[in-house]
Amino acid sequence: MKVLMINGSPRKEGNTYIALHEMEKVFEQEQIETELLHIGNKDIRGCVACGVCHKKGACAFDDLVNETAPKFEACDGLVIASPVYYASANGTLISFLDRLFYSTSFDKTMKVGASVVAARRGGLSATFDELNKYFTISGMPVASSQYWNSIHGRLPGEAQQDGEGLQTMRALAKNMAFLMKSIQLGKEAFGLPKLDEEHIATNFVR
Repeated sequence: MKVLMINGSPRKEGNTYIALHEMEKVFEQEQIETELLHIGNKDIRGCVACGVCHKKGACAFDDLVNETAPKFEACDGLVIASPVYYASANGTLISFLDRLFYSTSFDKTMKVGASVVAARRGGLSATFDELNKYFTISGMPVASSQYWNSIHGRLPGEAQQDGEGLQTMRALAKNMAFLMKSIQLGKEAFGLPKLDEEHIATNFVR
């Protein structure tokens, strides 16, 4: 099994990375492969709603988003992590996720998702909610922990002092591993859930 981890922080090994690395150690114990992508310092533009992806099956802007798409398709779980800016995620990460989720047409049903946020003090739960929306619109179960998936620290490395935050990351990874393994067994026994009816897309403008 494999988990794809997205670090949305501009700092490659800052406090957001500390949270992800704590999860990595648990995944290794659970014999789950991980790949960590650092995208927070990349030049990634936002979606322009051009619709090209519906025709060609990939984003019109051929950059890291298209490079990541096959890795996303192949993984069993996705972790997205961000520092908090004005009670929101890093804008680069949001641009990346908007385009990644919108331009990929493969079935994401039952891939397990988890979001992780890091901040000095406030805005954590708002950012946590923002990131989880990518999962809940895509049929992806959301892994939970013993607390909201957050860690505190201002200067690089300070998150190492947040004992509860680090423990929350370990619990999150254990729960995520259990959920992925359980879903794999369920898929083998029952297959993926399918909605046996045509998709309804309602337009509220008449």
